[in-house]
Formats: sequence, C-alpha cells, structure tokens
Amino acid sequence: MRTLIRNRLAGYLRSQVALGPLLGALVVYGLIYSGGAAPAANSFGASGLALFVLHAWQTKALLDVEPDRQRHLSRIAVGARREGAAGLGAALLAGLAWVPALIGVPMVLGLVTLPDGVGSALLLGVWTHLLAVPPAVALGAWASRAVTRSVGLGVLVLVGGATLALVLGRHGSPVAFLVPPVMAAARDAARGAWIGAAGWTLAHMAVWTVVAVAGYARVRARRA
Repeated sequence: MRTLIRNRLAGYLRSQVALGPLLGALVVYGLIYSGGAAPAANSFGASGLALFVLHAWQTKALLDVEPDRQRHLSRIAVGARREGAAGLGAALLAGLAWVPALIGVPMVLGLVTLPDGVGSALLLGVWTHLLAVPPAVALGAWASRAVTRSVGLGVLVLVGGATLALVLGRHGSPVAFLVPPVMAAARDAARGAWIGAAGWTLAHMAVWTVVAVAGYARVRARRA
C-alpha cells in the first residue's frame, strides 16, 4: 500500500491540477496576513479554518487525478479496501505537508506576534492546523469523482460542504455537532480558550471524521 500511496502523491504532484489549491492558498493566505502582524491566536485560527477549505479541494483534486481505469486496476491488484485507504492516506499526507509551512513561514517573516512566547504559538499553530486536516480529507473524498460521478455534483458537494461547515459551525448554532469543529477551533484559539476545549473539540472532530469516512467508503464501494 505504501507504493500505491507514493504513486498517488507522485501522480498528483506531476499534474497541473496541483496548481489550483496551491494558487488558491497563496491568495487566501496573502489576504489573511495582508493587514500586518496580528496575534498568533487570531492568525493561526483563521489559517486553520482556511486550510480546511483548501485541503478539501486538494483532496478532491488528488483523488480525481487518477484515471478510472487505473483505479480499477489498483482495486484488482490490492483489493478495494486497501486501494481506497491508499487514496485517503495520500490525501492525509498531502494535508500534513502544509502544516510546517503555514506555521513556520508567518513566524519567520514576522507576520504574527507572539504575546505568549514562541512555544505557545507553535503549540497553538500545530493544534489549529492538524485539527483541520482529517475532516478536510473526508469532505474532499465525498466530493471526489468516485462518489459523485460528475464534475458539477462534485463541486456542489465541495462548496456546499465547506459552506455548511462555516455557517452551521457558528457560535450558538444548535446543529454545530453536524459539522466538523473548525469554526469552534478558530473561535477558541482567538479567545485563548482552546486548551480547555481541546478534549471536546478533538472528540467531535474524530467522531465526525470517522462517520464521514465510513459513509464515503460504503458509498464508494457500491459505486465501484
């Protein structure tokens, strides 16, 4: 399965499709940091929220870049479960690759202030960004061609899912449990309350991601 993951990542990086999320990230993060240095809590909270949306897009692109024929051959070679898991594993690694840059570059360039010190800022940055990656993989997987079968429906699932996560995750929402806690994580980071809420937020993210991935695997298997 490691070979399959490497092939997925290599194929994605060789494709021009990979430029879309990268250019989108340059625009989004340029806007986030264009107002000058801000406290790490605010900047990293917004950065983690943006990563959720951008990596969902990247996951869809990564899963869609493999031709259908190649995907079917991989299923025959390693089995449906391992082939599906390899795609998710490649997407997860691609998302984790963003994290060091999204934390380190703003700190090195002085785009964030560190009122609580470097260590606290690093810990907060790791928390807000890592929390965004697994649910982004799940959303991007649901939007992939293997599930939606069409470009239009895939875009609708991707944009609609990201929008619902932002709208339903707002403060005071009675249905916030239906979406990943990326909005809650950004709010807690900005308020300095993220440590106290970490246990609940992590549990919420884990349950949501497991349910979403399980549903994706079931639907994908039926449409194989």
